[in-house]
Amino acid sequence: MELRHLRHFVAVCEEEHFTRAAEYLGITQSGLSASIRSLERDLDAQLLLRTTRRVAPTPTGRLLLAEAQRILAATDGLRELVTDDHGVRGALSLGTEQCMGVVEAAPLLHWYRERHPHVAINLQQAATGQLLDLVGTGRLDAALVAGPLDAVGGVRLLRITEEPLMLLTAADHPVDGEALPEALGEEEYVDLHPGWGARDCADRAFADFGIARRVALQVNDVYTLLDLVHRRMGVAVVPRPVTRKPQAEGLRSTALPGRTRWRVALAMPGSARPSAATRAFLQLLGEKHPIDDSHL
Repeated sequence: MELRHLRHFVAVCEEEHFTRAAEYLGITQSGLSASIRSLERDLDAQLLLRTTRRVAPTPTGRLLLAEAQRILAATDGLRELVTDDHGVRGALSLGTEQCMGVVEAAPLLHWYRERHPHVAINLQQAATGQLLDLVGTGRLDAALVAGPLDAVGGVRLLRITEEPLMLLTAADHPVDGEALPEALGEEEYVDLHPGWGARDCADRAFADFGIARRVALQVNDVYTLLDLVHRRMGVAVVPRPVTRKPQAEGLRSTALPGRTRWRVALAMPGSARPSAATRAFLQLLGEKHPIDDSHL
């Protein structure tokens, strides 16, 4: 039995799915299945019940899960005690929304790796709603999130910045962001799926207006959204940084009325003490982007 087998087993139990667990761990699904089989052989026990929809621990598996979580937590604590001339060791699991524009994970992790080459990094892209859940349940050490960012139980939000919402249209579109909310309600919109920060902000703004908004096209990335607006397939409500992207050149952007703002923050578990690797990331983030937890 190896620690990696326990880590793999815990991931499958938490994700309740082999594919999602393999993606989280950064390994192949076949490798994960082989690791679980090896653990079951070592213990001479069935640990998981597999169905077409989900995976759940057996009664024996539930007993092992609690002990495995304790062992892994103790192991991670021991790693923090071990340092050398290169500094911090351990692991950092970071989540982020894509294409945030204000703060991007890739350059931050590049600088982080230069400072702390012995930290294993796991990066996961997802919608803010999912990221907040992963942070709150301890499956991510921290996440760069965006949206209205209301208080979330079990999660601490460290504010980075906030930006206004803009209406993005083709250059010759007759309606702009300064139009009455009723006129904006007559448009067809291109937007991200619910759970993404920009989408949640747009939904919040129109709820404040008290009018319905027809989202005709839902996409998974900002660049497809911009392409569809260029093709006059709809208009879009986006945070101001999106309007500065090269792909938005030629589109018209005007401020959306109302008070809703797109906020960017670092989400961290509310009660658990962050690891040395997480504290090192927080220090780096603070050097590049002033952060503040007094307004969230």
